[in-house]
Amino acid sequence: MKIALVHDWLNQIGGAEDVLEALKSLYPASTVYTSIFDRSHMPARFQDWDIRTLWIDRLPNIYRRHQAYLPLYPFAWNNLRIQDCDVILSNKSGFCHGLRYSPKSLHICYCLTPTRYVWQLDNYLAGEDLGGAMQSLLQPLVALLRRWDFAAAQRVSHFIAISTAVKERIRRYYGRSSTVIYPPVETARFRSAASLDIEDYYLVVSRLIPYKRIDLAIQAATELGVRLKIAGAGRDRERLQALAGDNVEFLGFVPDGQLPRLMAQCKALIFPGLEDFGIVPVQAQAAGRPVIAFSGGGALDTVVPGFTGEHFAEMTVDSLKEVWRKFDERAYNPHEIRLHARQFDRSAFVERISAFVEGAWAARISGQDFRYLDPVLAK
Repeated sequence: MKIALVHDWLNQIGGAEDVLEALKSLYPASTVYTSIFDRSHMPARFQDWDIRTLWIDRLPNIYRRHQAYLPLYPFAWNNLRIQDCDVILSNKSGFCHGLRYSPKSLHICYCLTPTRYVWQLDNYLAGEDLGGAMQSLLQPLVALLRRWDFAAAQRVSHFIAISTAVKERIRRYYGRSSTVIYPPVETARFRSAASLDIEDYYLVVSRLIPYKRIDLAIQAATELGVRLKIAGAGRDRERLQALAGDNVEFLGFVPDGQLPRLMAQCKALIFPGLEDFGIVPVQAQAAGRPVIAFSGGGALDTVVPGFTGEHFAEMTVDSLKEVWRKFDERAYNPHEIRLHARQFDRSAFVERISAFVEGAWAARISGQDFRYLDPVLAK
């Protein structure tokens, strides 16, 4: 198979780029198509890839203000035509699934989420400082983007969802079925720290931006008087610090090499936001630590109440406090928690994606219907 990889934009490192790296390692000869590529902000290992950008990569200041050009992305992707590949594997949270391709090709979309600011605008804008007039102006634009996004989704051959929550969104917004394959998590580097002694603190690891809802964890910890450490940086730090009591410590940005120890020694990780999947809870569980998470999104797949942590039902301080007050970290078996985390390991992702792509292509060339069987669960 000749495979092309498609990715929305390359101007920062996050969970989407972890997925892209895993796909590129699996298919090293593949060309990567993306809208923009900011070389100055991407790791050196990306520089040697065959990366091809769209025309919007040349627009002024787009690397720093790429979301300001949001209305142009559908047109840019709609003009991309890939003619010489057997399989196109798109890694989508924006509009990259809207490319055009040969009828002989197969387009498999690994969907991180249906475009959030198109289909979940209210949630996306929550906590942002936008006036009512600006939000009203966005509504007609979003309606147009929804129509384009839906039509583009109908051209995809197969959808893969990163969680059951995203699977449901794909069904609701696009009217399409999908298969869940969890994104890759490097669990081994967190397991290596699992034998460290537990210390008297809870932990949040997150970018400090409004939709992550770190404010819930800070207010709950302050009112309960429990020690909370917050690892991460972001534009919301000043507001969050104003909410915090003396028992809340802001660590700022924590290098990757220090995270395993920090996670392995906490009583539990607090995960208060709604995420499509959420890698951080899996990392904490790989270190043997339980998680207190909001009962929604990817946490419904990764955190098992009474076994690897607990859920709180409503995104409120009182709901989190109710669960946190009763929480006893000694009730959870660290060994069992680590075993649970292994199903989300990078090796499982690679095995599942390989089986899906090979099976879907074999079905295409034989003219048969494709039915995916999970090779990890089949063992």
